[in-house]
Amino acid sequence: MKKFLYLLLLPVLMVACKNTNTKCDNCETYTGEFLYLEDAAILKGTDFIYSVEVNQQAKEIADKIASIKKDEFDMVEITVKGIVNPKPENVEGWDEILTIKEIITIADEPTAADILIQQ
Repeated sequence: MKKFLYLLLLPVLMVACKNTNTKCDNCETYTGEFLYLEDAAILKGTDFIYSVEVNQQAKEIADKIASIKKDEFDMVEITVKGIVNPKPENVEGWDEILTIKEIITIADEPTAADILIQQ
């Protein structure tokens, strides 16, 4: 009888433990240089700059790139899937905000600076 009960519970547990990732099939893919500061993040591509919603995925990227950044303003190239929406009116920043839903790749080193400021 116990074996029968376990056989019935196994499919229920498998469905209940289904992976509830934040993957997004209808999201667009964005590649650009990611900059994360204490209270803000941006993604700068070749033809766009988006504010990035500081959510769990943005914090995860920031944690992964913290060890490879040489300076707090170093940018690291990433590829993510996400949704771009107009920013709320009461929020500062660029006109559009990217909500990252899935992290695809993170570069192993910071991108080369466009402008080098010598101190």
